[in-house]
Amino acid sequence: MIDFFEHIPSSYRTAMLVAGLVLLWLIEGVIPRFRFSGNKYRHAGTNLFFTLTTAMVNLGFAFLIVKASEWTAREQFGLLYWLKLPVWAHAIAALLMLDFIGAYLVHFIQHKIAWMWHFHKIHHTDTAVDTTTALRHHPVESVFRVIALFVGIVTMGAPIWMVMLYQTISAFMSQFNHANIHLPGWMDKTLSWIIVSPDMHKVHHSRYQPETDSNYANIFSIWDRLFGTFVTVKDTTSLRYGLDEYQDARYQQIGPLLKTPWEEVPERDQQPGLQQ
Repeated sequence: MIDFFEHIPSSYRTAMLVAGLVLLWLIEGVIPRFRFSGNKYRHAGTNLFFTLTTAMVNLGFAFLIVKASEWTAREQFGLLYWLKLPVWAHAIAALLMLDFIGAYLVHFIQHKIAWMWHFHKIHHTDTAVDTTTALRHHPVESVFRVIALFVGIVTMGAPIWMVMLYQTISAFMSQFNHANIHLPGWMDKTLSWIIVSPDMHKVHHSRYQPETDSNYANIFSIWDRLFGTFVTVKDTTSLRYGLDEYQDARYQQIGPLLKTPWEEVPERDQQPGLQQ
């Protein structure tokens, strides 16, 4: 596994992620949690556009991420090296901590700092959350996430194969927990004790602000449970997606979504607890 992920071609990673996206998209058609009105293909097209912008940002920062990872491995720098862990334990700890810093923590911060929220909120304007919503991130938010990943690599110490493994799992888990699929209640609840399940993450996309500010994790649900941000609802079919101020149809279009962070902020978009 080490050799595979250390030298995994970008074409392999792309194929794995596309396969996961297509599989989940097909499953959504068989066991959907919600039946949305509107054009599913147009909705997917809008969200897929942001895959391209994210890919461009990641490509632009790829050299920095690779060099940081190679440096930590060469210098044995980072908390996980200082603990002198065996490879298997180092890999598990790296996955946990990269998920914490590169997903949970940066996500939590974006909900608490106003200027960062204005970039993140386009992810929350989706009123028909499905597996393609996982791709819906403003290019500036993609920069936030790459920087968070860089911090995680340097502070923890993660060789490149662990970074590639983490990014592959992280991307698939984001597709999975956004998927509009209806799992049996017992299964979803059981999964949510370890990983972020679809129903668990649906709460995060609720229009109701206290629910929006919950369930930030991407891979491991432990972070929400540990820091008191884990929230459940009795019936996720009662949820309404999106943000009240962004219900206009134009906020499902690429151009307006890209410009949204710089628009005049609607009064009710000032979430309680945000720092200016």
